[in-house]
Amino acid sequence: MDDGAHAWREQRERAVRAHAAAHEQRRADEAAEAARLVAWFAAEANQRGLRRRRLSVQPYDGGGRYRSRLTGWYVDRARSRAVDAHGNFYLLSVPSGLRARLFGATPRPQPAPLIVGEGGRDGESVPLRELLTRRLAAGDDWP
Repeated sequence: MDDGAHAWREQRERAVRAHAAAHEQRRADEAAEAARLVAWFAAEANQRGLRRRRLSVQPYDGGGRYRSRLTGWYVDRARSRAVDAHGNFYLLSVPSGLRARLFGATPRPQPAPLIVGEGGRDGESVPLRELLTRRLAAGDDWP
């Protein structure tokens, strides 16, 4: 292998690593911004006295809903996303099963996306800030 090819390969590898690092930094920045927005929403909802509800969870197969121990606010009309009083974001879907049907299910907090619904099949996406602002504006008049 000649020196030119070796130098080109090294340069290419450095460029790939730099691109990957920049991508990871962008993702980390977006996750931090989304976490700040969710914490802001929870604090604002608590301050305004928005009524918290016991959240239900939908199985992946779409059959019915399961109870959960979580309380908080649904942030979309489909009741598939919610925020609890501590500022945790939840995707309210779990695997179906008899245990969940009998005893309920508790999903784990997830990192919130800055664009909710991005990449979904229905093509509907909304910025997280807008979704949370709409939810606050609706007050307790939310399905």
